[in-house]
Amino acid sequence: MQRPEAWPRPHPGEGAAAAQAGGPAPPARAGEPAGLRLQEPSLYTVKAVFILDNDGHRLLAKYYDDTFPSLKEQMAFEKNVFNKTSRTDSEIAFFGGMTIVYKSSIDLFLYVVGSSHENELMLMSVLTCLFESLNHVLRKNVEKRWVLENMDGAFLVLDEIVDGGVILESDPQQVIQKVNFRVRIFLPAPHSHLPQAALPTLPTPYPPGAGRMLGTQTLPAEATTSFRGGGDGS
Repeated sequence: MQRPEAWPRPHPGEGAAAAQAGGPAPPARAGEPAGLRLQEPSLYTVKAVFILDNDGHRLLAKYYDDTFPSLKEQMAFEKNVFNKTSRTDSEIAFFGGMTIVYKSSIDLFLYVVGSSHENELMLMSVLTCLFESLNHVLRKNVEKRWVLENMDGAFLVLDEIVDGGVILESDPQQVIQKVNFRVRIFLPAPHSHLPQAALPTLPTPYPPGAGRMLGTQTLPAEATTSFRGGGDGS
């Protein structure tokens, strides 16, 4: 007889409402154990990626669907996730109908969020790729100070790994090559009169209060801390 824990996990519903109300699972199909429902395969694996400091404050976040449509809901979710994971040695958590994989580094916590039925190994491959890519870009200084001073590089790395919730790349070396290529596009040609201030620098720190480059758009420093998948601010 198959052990109960070997069955797929039930899908009780996702999102802020399900997390608070604990809604019932969808009805099972014929032949399925009660409370279980098979999920259709989807390329949209990742719901969110965010980085918090060791006090639970957001440094970087991107959400790829409408599970948490407002900034208030996102911040509440991140706070609850941090409270659940910051004092444990595990790398996987199940919270609010979602699967969360995470990793700590010095004074940072990195999180990748997927649906409750997502493969933890897939989510972990995204997390590992993100950490190792940031480790390279930040010259092995994956900590709060360096992430804040190189926020443009962090977003470039994340955009090469996940786009709209779809995993694009899980090889850190490929991510670094693509990031370097994107940065070189903005470098001035020899004898160019294009002002250097108009170009992104990676990973040179920005002066306090300066705007940061993301793609071809200059944004104020505080505007880079929250983006929805596709680059739109939340």
